[in-house]
Amino acid sequence: MNGITRHSLRALALVLFAQTALAQEPIVTVGSKKFTESVILGELLTQLAASTGAQVEHRSELGGTRILWSALKRGEIDAYPEYTGTISKEILTTGEAATIDEIRDALKARGMVVSEPLGFNNTYILGMKKDLADERGIRTISDLARHPDLRFGFSSEFMDREDGWPGLRRDYDLPQRDIRGMDHDLAYRGLAAGSIDVVDFYSTDAEIEYYGLRALEDDRAHFPRYDSVIVYRDDLEGRAPEVVAAFSALEHAITAADMTAMNAAAKIESVSEARIASEFLERHLGVQSNRRDVGAWERFWVNTAEHLFLVAVSLAGAILVSIPLGVIAARFSRVGQAILGTVGIIQTIPALALLVFMIPLLGIGAAPAIVALFLYSLLPIVRNTYAGLHDIPRPIVESAIALGLSPSRRLRLVELPLAARSILAGIKTSAVINVGTATLGALIGTGGYGQPILTGIRLDDLGLIMQGAVPAAGLALLCQAAFEIAERRFVSKGLRIKAS
Repeated sequence: MNGITRHSLRALALVLFAQTALAQEPIVTVGSKKFTESVILGELLTQLAASTGAQVEHRSELGGTRILWSALKRGEIDAYPEYTGTISKEILTTGEAATIDEIRDALKARGMVVSEPLGFNNTYILGMKKDLADERGIRTISDLARHPDLRFGFSSEFMDREDGWPGLRRDYDLPQRDIRGMDHDLAYRGLAAGSIDVVDFYSTDAEIEYYGLRALEDDRAHFPRYDSVIVYRDDLEGRAPEVVAAFSALEHAITAADMTAMNAAAKIESVSEARIASEFLERHLGVQSNRRDVGAWERFWVNTAEHLFLVAVSLAGAILVSIPLGVIAARFSRVGQAILGTVGIIQTIPALALLVFMIPLLGIGAAPAIVALFLYSLLPIVRNTYAGLHDIPRPIVESAIALGLSPSRRLRLVELPLAARSILAGIKTSAVINVGTATLGALIGTGGYGQPILTGIRLDDLGLIMQGAVPAAGLALLCQAAFEIAERRFVSKGLRIKAS
């Protein structure tokens, strides 16, 4: 017995020691933008940090520069890969391209640290099909001014950046008016299909060679250097100095050819970013990584749990708020019109815009997505609660009053049961809308079924897109079926027969 006790105590001590050691390990969060190269670089940082024994999370495909920079300032991420031209033009908003030392000094004042360049310059390039360029005699960006009929397709971020289309049009005096904003990865397909003529791309994109495109010479030197660097919070040096030291192994370690090859492996050969990063680290830096590819089924269950969480929490909150608002709207005419008008206006705000509006208030991740989904769920439930109560025949209400029922008992025993079918229909509508809209949350790091859709669009992988789209459609159908069952349970048979 004493031997068993000693072994039990020893095992308990080992468990407690392991838990204490785990709690003391630094937790590092790496971010990356929603284009392939950034995801690969984010994986390199993640695996380097993990090689030190730190707990690391990679929040990939978070959107553009502004979202990543805001997340870094708020401490939601600790580091992410960036480019010197983007820092000077977009973050520091300097009129001229800043040197690496000027960038380092400016960001130090903001509590950030910039690494040495990783070794390659990934600048913006304008490109088009070679046969069209030859036909029009176009070799430089200046040559575009002679062809105002050309159709331009630029990535959404490039459309608004000072070093993007606004500055480019001004510096080259370009006359084109058919300018379309689109996803960077979709622009290549539009170019290949002939629906657009000129696109912006990055100099390390694998698609340049794959599609046989011509890169136009930036003959007026509009674009600055975009040397790849790591930006991280200065407190990371105190919390996890070994992680910062590991990051430094990437400085001057990646050539443009290396980066182009890694992009090609992901975009053309369909190799996962985790595997690409692991092979690069082992081959070039001798760093062994135990990061593994996540299987399709494992990814499915994780996405399902994340999606259900978003939908369940936001819908539950909407139900708790919307039904009382609908009751108030039905009881008080003037207040009711204000309530219906307000939730109606919220519904007209584009879902993506509503998500972006939430970021300054709540950051990235589940919180802003849940609030946005909650707001989108209000209108159907409020409107149907109002309609269900408003349409109850007046004699029934008068009979309840004659029986001496108080307003609260009348509402609970007579009016809400009579309006139950309409209320459930509103909840069902909100649930279905929620399931579809929640896929957009992947743009700000919420995961769910939107993650494989977003990744599939980026990698031009229809299979990945279907891994998100099909389960989302299936979940919407399940929600509808569940509320049909709930209607049979909570709505009396007589009311259902009358309604039909």
